[in-house]
This record gives sequence, C-alpha cells and structure tokens, in this order.
Amino acid sequence: MKIAVYGPSGYQGKLVLTELARRGIDAVLAGRNLARLEAAASAVGLSDTERRVADTSDHEALVSAFHDCAGVINCAGPFTSSGEAVVRAAIAAGCHYVDTSGEQLYVKKIFDTFATEAENAGVTVVPAANDGCVPVDLMAQILADRLESVEEIVTTHMVVGGGAMSRGSLRSLVETIDVIKTGGITYYDGDWRPSMPTRHTAIRLPGQSEATPVMAFPVSEVVTIPRHIRVRHVEGLTEAALGDQLNTPLTPEIIDSLPEGPDEDSRRTQHFTYVLDAISSDGRRARGIVQGSDTYGTTAVIAVESIRRLIADPAKPGVLAPAQAYHPTAFLDFLIPHGILWTIEDAPAT
Repeated sequence: MKIAVYGPSGYQGKLVLTELARRGIDAVLAGRNLARLEAAASAVGLSDTERRVADTSDHEALVSAFHDCAGVINCAGPFTSSGEAVVRAAIAAGCHYVDTSGEQLYVKKIFDTFATEAENAGVTVVPAANDGCVPVDLMAQILADRLESVEEIVTTHMVVGGGAMSRGSLRSLVETIDVIKTGGITYYDGDWRPSMPTRHTAIRLPGQSEATPVMAFPVSEVVTIPRHIRVRHVEGLTEAALGDQLNTPLTPEIIDSLPEGPDEDSRRTQHFTYVLDAISSDGRRARGIVQGSDTYGTTAVIAVESIRRLIADPAKPGVLAPAQAYHPTAFLDFLIPHGILWTIEDAPAT
C-alpha cells in the first residue's frame, strides 16, 4: 500500500506523514516545492521517502505524481482555491482520495462536481476526513437508525485550549471568512441555503449546568449528513464567543510571522466536544457526544485510517459522506484507543 500525501510540508501534512510512518504505511511526498518536501521528510525522519514535485496548476504533473499510488491524502489548504485540482488528478490517476479540509463550501463543491467522474473512474472520494466531520457524520447515522425517522439534526462544535491555530488553518480562515461570519449554509427542506437564522441560540453541553450561547458555524457535516439521512433540517453551531475573535484582522505577513502551529504540550491540553442532537418526526430525541483532545493529531489519525479503509475494504465509487464509506460503529470504536470517546444518550440534557 503506497499513499501519496499532497502538501506534506505544512503543519497538518507532517502530522499525517508521522501517522503513516507509525503505522508502517509507505508514503510518497508530493507538493509544489522540492526543498520544502525534503525539509518535511527530514523533519519527520523519512529522509529516504520518495518526493515528487507537482503544482496544482499542472494537471499532468499532478497525475504523474500520484501514479502507482493506491490513495491520496490532500493536506494542502486553503482547499477552496486549490483542492479541486488535486481531486481531479487523483481521480485521473485512479486513486482513492481523502482530504483534511474543513471548508464547508469546498466540501459541497466536491460532491457537486466530482460525483459522476469518480464513479466512472471506479474510485472513492471522501472530503473532510478530519476530527469533526468524520465522527459526527458517523454518529448521525447511528442516531438516525435509532430514531428511524429524523426531522432535525443540530451539530455543535466546542474546542477549548490547544494554543494557536496552525498557519494553514489561519490561511483557510482568511480565505473563507465571509462564509464563516454569515454562518455558512443550512440544510432545509431538500436544499442547502445560505445565511439562514439558527433555530437555537443556546445549547446545554455535557457537564454544564447552564446553556452556552451559540452561533451558526459552517461545519462540513451540514453538507454530508443529508447525503445519507432523510432529514428536513440540519444546522451547525459553535460557541457565540468565537464571533468576537473573527473580527481580529489577519494579513499574510501576520500569519507568516506566527509559529507553524501549536506545540505538542498545547495540543495535549486541548479538549474538544462535538454534540449531535437529533429530533424524530414524532418528537423523540437522541444525543450523540464525541470528546477527545488534539484536533490536529486526531485529524491525522482519521485521515490515514480513512484512506487505508478505502484501499483495504473498498466502498462504492463516487463522492461519499463518511457514513456511506465506512461502518459507523466500527470506525468510531477504532478511534477509542486514540483517546476519542463517543456516547449516545436517549435524550439530551435540557
């Protein structure tokens, strides 16, 4: 099994390389700049690993870079501006594909653009193979099976601590800031709609006695959940206090002056909670909770396992949501030894 990592010189990319090496999976480093590829290989102790140079503007070079690989993990954000080129090349090379994107409209565009192309090529594409979208999307299917008929799904992301965001995450933030400030898209009555008012202004989270104020947030599972669950309404939320932070100006110069990403100690002290509240058509409720630490490290584990499963146990070809590509309980149970805990409650706290 040989897996190409596109964009391995960034913060998330090096964590993905480290996870591949830990699991003994052969990697090919692919990216725009040979010197940066060599530096990334050296940084993670993979000095003998093959490097292939290909810019996203050169389709033939990208296809060649993915030649003889079984899969591609794309870590090169911002994905909104360059991700489609990597998807297109992976499909042309006959490679299964995942990426670590959290850019909501990009994820939707991959579904809208490449479904038929991937199906015809016999490959599977799973965008947003990250710490949030994969476990929450899988959890949504478990809740839907329990409730049988689902009217509404609300997904809430809360992340505490962990130090500063990586440079790559900040660049994606800047590129998609308008979407983030308006809350992204909401799924309602069979379509995705921008800038809809949220149905919820506060959510009582696990372990809290008071409800936390929340705001609309463009999470990727708003795109993926309606692909496999018949539901009328899906919205994404996060802590309302994040709104003030989004007003801090960020220029390329400021981002370049910052550390590449949080150090290991900061990542270990980070804690995330993702809550999925589902309501059935007859008013029954269920809640799924995913908790863990280190969003960047968790994303590396999930991206590597996502592509490994597509290769070892192929899903149907096309662009798929996580729950369409993987068995929900089996994948979530795989994450437990990595510190990711998941639980189901018959009813959310009120």
